Amino acid sequence: MITKIKYLLEIGKNILSNSKYQLSYIIERKDWSIKWDGYYITENLNKLNLLKSRVAKSHLGIKNQIVHFGSISTFLKKNGFQKPDKSNKTVLTWFHFVPEEKRNKNIIEAQRYLDIIHTSCNITKNKLIELGVDSKKIIIIPLGVDLSQFKPVAHEEKGEIRKKLGIPLDKIIIGSFQKDGVGWGKGLTPKLIKGPDIFVEVVARLSKYYSVFVLLVGPARGYIKSNLEKRGIPYKDIGYLRNPSQIAKYYNALDLYLITSRIEGGPKQILEAMASGIPVVSTKIGMVPDIVEDDKEALLVESENIEELVEKSKKIIGDKGLREKLIENGLKTVQDYSWTEIARRYYEEIYSKLS
Repeated sequence: MITKIKYLLEIGKNILSNSKYQLSYIIERKDWSIKWDGYYITENLNKLNLLKSRVAKSHLGIKNQIVHFGSISTFLKKNGFQKPDKSNKTVLTWFHFVPEEKRNKNIIEAQRYLDIIHTSCNITKNKLIELGVDSKKIIIIPLGVDLSQFKPVAHEEKGEIRKKLGIPLDKIIIGSFQKDGVGWGKGLTPKLIKGPDIFVEVVARLSKYYSVFVLLVGPARGYIKSNLEKRGIPYKDIGYLRNPSQIAKYYNALDLYLITSRIEGGPKQILEAMASGIPVVSTKIGMVPDIVEDDKEALLVESENIEELVEKSKKIIGDKGLREKLIENGLKTVQDYSWTEIARRYYEEIYSKLS
C-alpha cells in the first residue's frame, strides 16, 4: 500500500510540474553515483537561468517537457522500453556499453522514440553505432566534477587527514573509490568490467617494491578486501558514502589513484582525482582518453595490461618531477569539467535544440 501511495504521489508531482518546468531529468531509484548526476545538472541549469529543471523518478504524467532518462536502467526494460507522452521531447543517456546486456536489443526500436541519445565518451558512441544506433542522434558530453568540493590540500594538511583516518604516514597510499562487486551486499563476486582483479594484482606487484597501503571507498568491496588480505596488503575500507561530496577528503589522503577498469562510461574518478591534485594511472577506458593525454595529465595504459600499469605506477611513485607535472596539468584541464560548465554544454548541445 505504501509503495502504491508513493507511486501515485510521484505521478501527481509530475502532473503539477507540467506548468512549472521545461525539463524533467529521470533519475534511478538506487542511491548511487548516476543519481547525483541528475541533481548536479538540474541545479546548475536553474542557477544559470537556462532552463527550469527538476529531477523525477518516473516519466508518467509528464507532458510538454523535455524528458531526459538519465541511464538505460530508467528507460530500457528486459522486454521493451518506456514510452513517454508524445508531447515530450525525449533524451536518453547511455554511459557505458556492456555487450552481453540483454536490454541492448531493445534500443533499435526504441531509438525511433528518442530525439537524442547522449553518452559521455567516444568509445560508447562507437559501440552504439555498431549496434545500429543512428550516429546523427548521438551527442557526447562528458561527466562533471564539483570543483568546490574536490580540490588539493597542502602537504601538512594531507598528513593531518591521514592521522585522523588512522592511515600510516610512511606508506604509499593508493586509492580505489568505486563499486566493483556484484549486487549491493558484501560484493564477494567481482564485477569484472570494473577490474578489481587487475587492481589487486597491480597493487600486489607494487608491494614488492614499496610499502603500500590501499584506501577503499564504495559499496560491495568484498572481493578486493578478501584478496588484499590474502596477499597481506594493508588497507582501510571507508564503506559506502551516499553523498559524493563526502568522498572529497579521502582523495586528499592519497599518493596515487589507480583506475584498472575494462569498461566504463566515466569514470568520474579521473576528474575527482585531478581536481584533488592526485596523480592518476588509468586504463584507456570510457571518457579517459577523450579528456586527458598520456604523460600530460595522467599516465594511460591499454586495458588489462598489468605489466604496464605496474611500471607506470612505479614511474609516478619514483619521479617527483613527473608527479608535479601531471598534477599541474590535471588541475588546469579539470577546470573545463566543472558541473557548471557541463550543465551549460547540456543546454547548448542538447536541450536548446529541443526546447
